[in-house]
Order: sequence, then structure tokens, then C-alpha cells
Amino acid sequence: MEIAIAEDDAQIARCQPVLAQLRPQVAGEGFVARIRVLQAGGYRLAGLQEAGEVRAVAGFRLAENLAWGRFLYVDDLVTDQAWRSRGAGAALLAWLQAYARAQACGQLHLDSGMQRKAAHRFYEREGMTTAGLHFSRRLD
Repeated sequence: MEIAIAEDDAQIARCQPVLAQLRPQVAGEGFVARIRVLQAGGYRLAGLQEAGEVRAVAGFRLAENLAWGRFLYVDDLVTDQAWRSRGAGAALLAWLQAYARAQACGQLHLDSGMQRKAAHRFYEREGMTTAGLHFSRRLD
């Protein structure tokens, strides 16, 4: 397995089919352009490849706030449906933790939809804890 940050358009595009399994709205045209906009705000896209194919993808950013200090926030984390429970997600999460430490982050955070029970079990198996609830309100 090899994990790397997607830098060029081709690397970014190769992540789309896996990321679309978590975020179906990115399945259409304009994926690379959308990622480029997010990158301007600090977003990074990392892909885990095995046998030349992207098996898992993480979108993340580095940030700092009063509550957590410097931290890595995972926006998106998904393993290809056909490759779940084979270690790709765990390897990518471990890579994210190592990357965060190398960037002087004291914590790693992510939010997960309440309906994603299998993901919650995975995060708990990987040593993460439920630290709070995320509240939102649509403004349209």
C-alpha cells in the first residue's frame, strides 16, 4: 500500500470514484476544479493505492482553534466498498495521525453522520472516542 497527497489533476481525478461513495454529489463533472477551490483554503486530498488502484481516500485540513490548539480535521474518509475490512481504512487513518504529528498537531478530529454506525464502530476500534455532538442548521 502506498499513501500520498494528490497533487496534480490526474491524481485528484483518480480519487473521485472512491470519494463519490461517501459524497455522491462529487460524481459529476467539475470534481478536480472543486478540489482545487478547496485546496486554496487548505484542504488536502490523500489516496491509498494498492495494485495501482485507489482503495481509500481522505480529505483533510490543518487548523488551529482555542478549544483544541493545532489539529488535523478530517473532512472526508472513505474506503472503496469492495475493499472495506481489508486494512485500507486503518492504514489511511494511521497515516493521517502520523501526518498530524509531523505537522505539530496535538489532535485529530472528524465528524460522522449519525446514520453511519459501521463507520463509528471502525473509529472506535481505531482508538477514537466520541467527544461531542455536532449541531447544524440550514440557512436557505
